[in-house]
Amino acid sequence: MSLTDLYIAGVGRRLPPAMTVAEAAGPRRRRALWRTEVESVRVSRGESGPEMAARAARAALAQSGSAPADIDLVLHATTFHQGHDMWAPASYVQRTALGNTCPAIEVRQMSNGGMAALDLAAGYLAGAPERSGALITTGDRFCPPGFDRWRSDAGTPYGDGGTALVLSRRGGFARVRALATHSDPGLERMHRGDDPFSEAPFAVRRPVDLEPPRRDFVAATGLDTVLGRIDDGQRAVLKRCLADAGVTAADLDWFVLPHLGRPRLEAHFLGPLGIDVDRTTWSWGRRVGHLGAGDQFAGFGHLVDSGTLAPGQLCLLAGVGAGFSWSCAVVELLHRPETAGGEETR
Repeated sequence: MSLTDLYIAGVGRRLPPAMTVAEAAGPRRRRALWRTEVESVRVSRGESGPEMAARAARAALAQSGSAPADIDLVLHATTFHQGHDMWAPASYVQRTALGNTCPAIEVRQMSNGGMAALDLAAGYLAGAPERSGALITTGDRFCPPGFDRWRSDAGTPYGDGGTALVLSRRGGFARVRALATHSDPGLERMHRGDDPFSEAPFAVRRPVDLEPPRRDFVAATGLDTVLGRIDDGQRAVLKRCLADAGVTAADLDWFVLPHLGRPRLEAHFLGPLGIDVDRTTWSWGRRVGHLGAGDQFAGFGHLVDSGTLAPGQLCLLAGVGAGFSWSCAVVELLHRPETAGGEETR
């Protein structure tokens, strides 16, 4: 959808200390990890995903100058275990970071969760004239025994962290020019494969291993078909988003892409879309790791806080997640915010 009065008023991130690939494993595993060209990932020593999300939310709210009464919706996007069973992490984020009584809802669209939540929030704000702002957060900690950040998803090392974004109809330092989301549920089985539906988490395999279901799906469907559908979905959402924004890819100054290993990034984004890696957040993201649903908010915040994105420039935020779904947003920086929204432990 094309947009005329939707702004980013605040963006925040909470990233714990980094662990390098050299620290992570012995020589055999390091060789496999070095092929990803990822240098390090952020590792929480105990802070949960919702706790990091709440810290990021407080930073984003402070940057935006928003009061609790200015927020009409809270969406919390997640990928992995949130620290408790049968529990509502969105309500935790709302209570600890905001304290108001607007709707608070968890979004679970895997790695596209943050971007999907951005699209949902835009539609919610447009649905009634009295709605003015939304708080969107992401937060995950990818830790044992359920997840091996280095091996559970071969080719993409995972990092821990929380991110947040304040969306406003009243104004902000960046304008959202367009948003688009596309899905292909025919690819849903890629992360299920031939596994049976289980009765409890991790009943089939622990830690999570995404390779067996992926292998089952490719064997049944064909590699060329799978890769073609993935690339078709990415191209479709990008084409619609650029058209709604009234720009071309050549008009874009920066790209915030998922924090994938370099071969995957080349195969699904840089090569097919003709993107120069020097116009992306790769050099920073390779030291952070894949944050689940939070790569786009974290990467955009880094571009803003570092001064890399200049006023008047356009940035594309692109996400993809299991299911499959793809989302894109074209964002124009109007001016630099007065305060930074990042909290990174070195």
